[in-house]
Amino acid sequence: MLADVIAHPHWFWLTLGGLLLVAEMLGTNGYLLWSGISAVLIGLLSWLVPLPWAWQGGLFALVTLVTAWLWYCWMQRREKKQLPNTLNQRGNQMIGRQLTLQTALVNGIGHIQTGDSSWRVQADSDLPAGCEVTVVAIEGITLRIRPRS
Repeated sequence: MLADVIAHPHWFWLTLGGLLLVAEMLGTNGYLLWSGISAVLIGLLSWLVPLPWAWQGGLFALVTLVTAWLWYCWMQRREKKQLPNTLNQRGNQMIGRQLTLQTALVNGIGHIQTGDSSWRVQADSDLPAGCEVTVVAIEGITLRIRPRS
């Protein structure tokens, strides 16, 4: 059997690649994906072009590193394009909302009702009731607001 593997190294690489990809499907979160793909590529390459075992091992390591690095670069670029996630962050979901004050702000501080919640709000100056405002930031449990222009 070992003589068959030595005589046909492409079967070794294709089998290794298949096993790594199967193990990846069992839930390793991407750790084995690029090694499995690299092993399959080396298996196909060694089937087309006979290479010594040392070259095959070196190419496997190199292709694994390159594919993992390319995946990392792609993920970084993709992450930069995504909008910030505000899931389960109620305060951050309020930023940018346009609201109307029901009561006047005294010393720049008051409360505002939105939905079924009452929020503490703070502005740079006093604002009258009925003033339309925009939420610009959140500081702890206080919404920072400014009047809409």
